Amino acid sequence: MMKDLPEELFDFAFIPAWDEKLEQLAELAEPENWDYQFTDADGKKPILGNYLKHTYKRLAREEKVELASNGQHVTFNTGLVTPSQEPIYALFNQNRKPDARQPWYFQRFVRRGEADLNSFDQLPEMAHYFDDPAVLVFDHRKDFRVNVEHIVSENKERFPEPYCNMDEYVLQTLLKGSIDNARERVRRNYKTAVPNFYRGKVQLMLPLCISNAAKADLALVIEDHNSFYRAATCLMLDWAYGNARLLAKPDKEWLQP
Repeated sequence: MMKDLPEELFDFAFIPAWDEKLEQLAELAEPENWDYQFTDADGKKPILGNYLKHTYKRLAREEKVELASNGQHVTFNTGLVTPSQEPIYALFNQNRKPDARQPWYFQRFVRRGEADLNSFDQLPEMAHYFDDPAVLVFDHRKDFRVNVEHIVSENKERFPEPYCNMDEYVLQTLLKGSIDNARERVRRNYKTAVPNFYRGKVQLMLPLCISNAAKADLALVIEDHNSFYRAATCLMLDWAYGNARLLAKPDKEWLQP
């Protein structure tokens, strides 16, 4: 495994036609919606692009990027699979361009069984994010603390119309009711709490259904402080899905692209 790698994918390798490469990966992998539904995006497949960049960052920290025995290629496990459940790897060649900033040049995405990977004595594992599976499940026995004023004052622009234009006290009152409903919902169905990964830690997210009990407007982010949970921010649904997708494809109980 390679050590001391740059943590940013575009510092590690030159990847021409980024949007085109994302389209190729989406076609190779099992079907999944990688587009934002509620937020404008600069490029194609923004959820997939963020997934790939953050997956590489985690793999670089875990030293799970593999160098071929001939020293000419490197690869990492994307964590994605084909429709037949065959793992997909990103394959890179040495960047032979004079004075190249990035040491590697993207070649293509390959299935585990393809001959392009024959120069690797072993293939790298996928990224690992947690050791204790308990962090993935909301424990309703813990104390639950919410900074409602902070959520509203610091994140008001994330609320959809008409809530983003409401008086803050009125919005706080609505939010308290939505949080109470979310807590009752997760008590009935543990899958309501969706795990995500942010800044090296697993967090949980609950749906904030302000206007319609069947439709989430935002995701409430919950941090685990061992003896209690604390919630102090919320995310727009596209952002929430992107964070959750690093760990696994979320169950469609309420969070979906």
